[in-house]
Amino acid sequence: MKLAFSTLGVPGMPVAEAARLAAEHGYEGVELRAHAEEPVHPGLSSLGRADVVEAFKAAGVEILAVAGYVQVAAEGDDEAVSADLADLVKLARDLGARYVRVFPGGGDQDPADADATAARRLGSAAPAAADMGVSILLETHDSHRAGADVARVVGTVGHPRIGAIWDVLHTWLAGEEPAASHAVLAPHLGYVQVKDVASADDLTPLPLGAGTLPLAACLEPLDPDGWVCWEYEKRWHPDAADLPGLLSAGREHLLRLGAPKQ
Repeated sequence: MKLAFSTLGVPGMPVAEAARLAAEHGYEGVELRAHAEEPVHPGLSSLGRADVVEAFKAAGVEILAVAGYVQVAAEGDDEAVSADLADLVKLARDLGARYVRVFPGGGDQDPADADATAARRLGSAAPAAADMGVSILLETHDSHRAGADVARVVGTVGHPRIGAIWDVLHTWLAGEEPAASHAVLAPHLGYVQVKDVASADDLTPLPLGAGTLPLAACLEPLDPDGWVCWEYEKRWHPDAADLPGLLSAGREHLLRLGAPKQ
């Protein structure tokens, strides 16, 4: 199991600091939140992109993914969504990231309409992503919380560069058992996002193992060579404990849960 953490855990974290923390605490990768309020975003200059690459190369840490906010199932014209998605794919290529994260964002649409919109946009983006060596991953989130929801869209696209991120919080909130989530997502799985919370009514991030999410059941069926990313959502919960002081214990907890069973 290869471990990463998301920069969502330290809003505005300088790139060099993210790379240093990963190396210092034994994480092989980092998921970079790509947003205008962060150091890394689609408007970053060529020089800025080169600096990011150099910082991670020097630390010996991989940029696992560019976590964007494109909503591929959102209502409206395809052109703006496709342009934003293309910008994220180019950013990932320039940074050497293997993945781009996108959201569904289907809102209150009829699920069949949201599925069709998402599949159409993802299918359209797939050839260029393949040319750049990048995969686009649809996260279990918002209108498509369950693994079955995301698998339905990704399976419709049927392209090897279109896959899924299993955010274990959202499949849990959807009432889907971990074994069921894994069964439908496994053919499409890029990586898994883990976190922990006290309850469905209190989503304040907690140290891994301190909450109620069934992390052991989520990790047990995974490919031992796959990626697991800790997404600690301090950006939305500023009173939560600071992530850097939790990183070593979080890594140890994940490695214990993911250790081969005797």
